[in-house]
Amino acid sequence: MILTVTLNTALDLTYRVRSLRPHASHRVSEVIERPGGKGVNVARVLAALGHEVTVTGFVGGGTGRAVRDRLSGTAGLTDALLPVTGATRRTIAVVDELSGDTTQLNEPGPQISRPEWATFLAHYEALLPSMSAVALCGSLPPGVPVGAYANLVRVARTRGVPVLLDTSGEPLRRGVAARPDLIKPNAGELAELTGSHEPLRATQDARRRGAHTVVASLGADGLLAVTPEGRWRATPPARIPGNPTGAGDSAVAGLLSGLMEKLPWPERLARAVALSAATVAAPAAGEFDRRTFEELLGRVSPRLIA
Repeated sequence: MILTVTLNTALDLTYRVRSLRPHASHRVSEVIERPGGKGVNVARVLAALGHEVTVTGFVGGGTGRAVRDRLSGTAGLTDALLPVTGATRRTIAVVDELSGDTTQLNEPGPQISRPEWATFLAHYEALLPSMSAVALCGSLPPGVPVGAYANLVRVARTRGVPVLLDTSGEPLRRGVAARPDLIKPNAGELAELTGSHEPLRATQDARRRGAHTVVASLGADGLLAVTPEGRWRATPPARIPGNPTGAGDSAVAGLLSGLMEKLPWPERLARAVALSAATVAAPAAGEFDRRTFEELLGRVSPRLIA
């Protein structure tokens, strides 16, 4: 069983418009709603790949009920979300059909009280003994301590549970110092963490700061991995047009599923790249197009670099 932690869950709304223009009214051609937040996206992809996964984090208000309703009935997925007083946030992706570009609007999330945070910590510790891996994903809602992920990493390591961290800014900096097994920053997050805009140098620096393995997401240029077994580059065979929302989360799911199946690193990275590209090709945020995934999987050939 894999545990995904999404402290700032969301209801993801995707609006499709013919052409997005400033200072203009727009007729929306399609609206899609999905439960979201990075760890929730990861969990849905893992479940679609056939893995048993538990989702935890915070939900609240009518939006939170909508998130839980849309998660219910997902095969292989267990809902262990905790209710809070504040309302779960919404994220809005506006897809410009003419250009293919996506504009993203993210609400901040509910205010989490000290008692609610203490309740979550006890809940998290109770879940860990039955887990084979844990993924800590996304932003922190207001009220959660900035060192929250560092604390959760240390608790998982104490229990002997491998932990993947996917966040940004100060929570990432503190979390890396707690020595997670794997981090998956994007290029901007990696540069912010290390001060370097050269991907290989920055990835190696992030590993020296405490991460056992670093897999950097470089957008359309694929993944760069620095591991104890070597360094690899994995790129998609072609640029895929579409909505990139959730592509990094699908890459995380690919890495976690490869860990559970004990795949060698090149196969894990190929799966992660194919899933990420298939998510760009999907019509809604946080989903992946299975046909695209299956077509790309055999065409991604990670290469060992010096």
